[in-house]
Amino acid sequence: LHIPFPICFFTRLSPFQKLRLIIVHSTEIYGALNIQQSPLSNVGKTVDLPEFNDAQANQLAQLYGFGQGQVAGIQEMVGGHPYLLRKALYELRQPGTTLEQLTAEAPTDAGIYGGHLRRHLLNLQRQPELAKSLQKVVMRSAPTEIDSILAFQLDSMGLIERKNNKVLPRCELYQQYFFKHL
Repeated sequence: LHIPFPICFFTRLSPFQKLRLIIVHSTEIYGALNIQQSPLSNVGKTVDLPEFNDAQANQLAQLYGFGQGQVAGIQEMVGGHPYLLRKALYELRQPGTTLEQLTAEAPTDAGIYGGHLRRHLLNLQRQPELAKSLQKVVMRSAPTEIDSILAFQLDSMGLIERKNNKVLPRCELYQQYFFKHL
């Protein structure tokens, strides 16, 4: 009996058996998608990334060379939103950028979040019902009740946070920008 390859071939793991595939996608465009036909509905497990708490935000600030508590002014504007917080810390490291200047320009098209905010605004303009619902939310200072499907879509876009069956803007940045633009 002749075996063309060693028996031990079956006992070793092939490199492909060690391969793990992770698919990462953004839910930012849920507003424009039909939520009944998600292209990723049966693929993997959804993991929602929570906002940074104060300790995590301070740890991130320390990685950028800032001391404890120096991130508080940024957090007042963006909360614990990981992307917005990191972007602000990066910008503050640039020569000539001050916290006062950054927070004053943040909710404008000329600020560091201009592209991010305009992209959301464009998605909202394509979905008038979503825009109307977000407008209702940003016009009020207290948590507001809106249609649950629209709340799901706005939450999936990261624009609101839920408080039981009511919603409010995710952060002061979104409150200010969309109050002016919707």
